[in-house]
Amino acid sequence: MSTTAVAPLTTEDAELLVATARRAAEEAGVTVSVTVLDAGGHLLAFRRDDRAVLISGETSTRKAYTALQLNAPTADLVDAVQPGGLFHTLPTALDRPLLFIAGGAPVHRDGRLIGAVGVGGGAPEQDHGFATAAVQALA
Repeated sequence: MSTTAVAPLTTEDAELLVATARRAAEEAGVTVSVTVLDAGGHLLAFRRDDRAVLISGETSTRKAYTALQLNAPTADLVDAVQPGGLFHTLPTALDRPLLFIAGGAPVHRDGRLIGAVGVGGGAPEQDHGFATAAVQALA
């Protein structure tokens, strides 16, 4: 069996994700926290502005973790956790509780999951846009 190596998410990639999300948020007049995790869920980059709500740092981290664990944008998962949804009974006994609020996005390279970015501090729809803009910067 042959496997193809995929370059991991680097600190340079992570810094680009943070800078892009931050720039998008600033253009919208929003102060956010941004978290980037590698494929193993390890923190690669984090930014919290002192003007951001303190909890936005934990929120951005949990959004990134959720997107990483489920390999999907958190905006796509909101309905899945509602009663009758696919993940309604998903256990939360993971390392870190999942957070099903828009603003987390998986990062792929060559079709493989290599990490995730999470943005917290704005409205969920705004955070989703900022995370999406960051992921697109790596494309």
